Amino acid sequence: MFCSISGSVPEEPVINKNSGLLFEKRLIEKHVQETGKDPITGEALLLDDLVAVKTNKAAKPRTSPATSIPGLLGLFQNEWDALMLETHQLRTSLGTVRQELSHALYQHDAACRVIARLTRERDQARAEVERVRAAAPAPAEMANGGGAEAAEEQPAKRAKAGITEDIIARMTEHSTVLSKGRKKRAMSATLATAEEITGFGTLGCHPLHKTSKGGILAIDTSPGGDDLVATAGADGSVVLFDRAAGRVRSQLAAHAKRVTGVQFLGSDGALVSCSADRTVKLWSADAEGAFTAAAVFQDHSDEVTAVTVHATGDYIVTASLDRTWAFYDLQAQICLTQVSDPAVEGGLTSAEFHPDGLILGTGTADALVRIWEVRQQKNVAKFEGHKGPVTSLSFSENGYFLATAAADGVKLWDLRKLKNFRTLEMAGAAVAFDHSGLYLAAGGADVRVMGVKQDWSALAQFADLPKKGVLAVKLGADARTLFVGAADHNLRVYGIPTGDAMDAE
Repeated sequence: MFCSISGSVPEEPVINKNSGLLFEKRLIEKHVQETGKDPITGEALLLDDLVAVKTNKAAKPRTSPATSIPGLLGLFQNEWDALMLETHQLRTSLGTVRQELSHALYQHDAACRVIARLTRERDQARAEVERVRAAAPAPAEMANGGGAEAAEEQPAKRAKAGITEDIIARMTEHSTVLSKGRKKRAMSATLATAEEITGFGTLGCHPLHKTSKGGILAIDTSPGGDDLVATAGADGSVVLFDRAAGRVRSQLAAHAKRVTGVQFLGSDGALVSCSADRTVKLWSADAEGAFTAAAVFQDHSDEVTAVTVHATGDYIVTASLDRTWAFYDLQAQICLTQVSDPAVEGGLTSAEFHPDGLILGTGTADALVRIWEVRQQKNVAKFEGHKGPVTSLSFSENGYFLATAAADGVKLWDLRKLKNFRTLEMAGAAVAFDHSGLYLAAGGADVRVMGVKQDWSALAQFADLPKKGVLAVKLGADARTLFVGAADHNLRVYGIPTGDAMDAE
């Protein structure tokens, strides 16, 4: 029995009881639904006129070409030819799409370069207009003939060139290297364990600054280890303390007012400081170790509250109460751009580079934490939750966590989810992760060292501090020492007691 439409053996045979013709059920039902007629006789046909035929299940007969070997070979050859034609068409289409995509990417890159160039030229033109306006004498001065003298007394500031594409490319390349290295970075074999930090004791207390204007506001350790420590004092000086020798190596009368920040620049022979006197100074050491000011930057119009060094060591960012942060090229010794944050009411109170160097965090006097994309100088995130000025912030070396300190406590933020996941109940004034990212030091009314893997619990806590509390903290190499700057003039050092260390050996 063969279907009157397809000519093949039907799988579900039905008969038109009017004409007696045999059909495949699915074919005749589709034809009837579309036309309502018998496809052979052309007479009217309803689905009810179709009668199912019960047959025994049997294998379908082969088509005539498949009944012999030459026929099978012909079928295979036809299928192969069709497959090759389809593959050729796909390859041709793929090549065309690749060319179109390459052309589109080239156009996009060219457009971005043109936009960047026009934006840079626009900014330079605006800066030039501002410079001309500032240099132009007022009408009253012109009338009195004093315009030229006024212009000589107050020279206009140079127009800022902006962060160039070469600098952006270098920062991006350095960030990529650091990001890849972080995933493979092995922990130091001498990294302090949680038990060793729990056993921290006092190793020393050193009076480094004047007692009349006490207070260590910032601390940094030498990139080569803990032997050289730089402290920024409220007495306007920067002290370089040789911890191994137990003496002051150098004392710099750095600024006219309190020094709010100090950072080493990748070596013992260079550092940068900022001050409430609105200046930022770059220091370099000679062969005998004496430091002199290599450059003085005066781009801010109010107190400079923080300085942070880029991972390359060639760039710094400063934050100020004038509501701006400035990006400096230390090799050229110029300020490339100064970014204003008009939404801030009381100015910027802290700043810190992300370990990769492409993100900057700033704390404000009105309790906000802002995250900036440095290459575009664009604010990409804002954290709210503190109830006072954000006095300190620190990024973890793993790149995921941010710790911030204010009078209402220490908050921990997840940069992947952009939310606060824990608040430590302590009056925080300073926070600092160690280089491994496994420990966090926080100071306020007391000092604590918390373990990240210990659910941020306090492994060590010290309360032998002046009433005004702690202003700066810094964990040393391998988290084996803790440096604390308090409201008095003393640098306190905590770590593994000498006797315990000898016993352990």
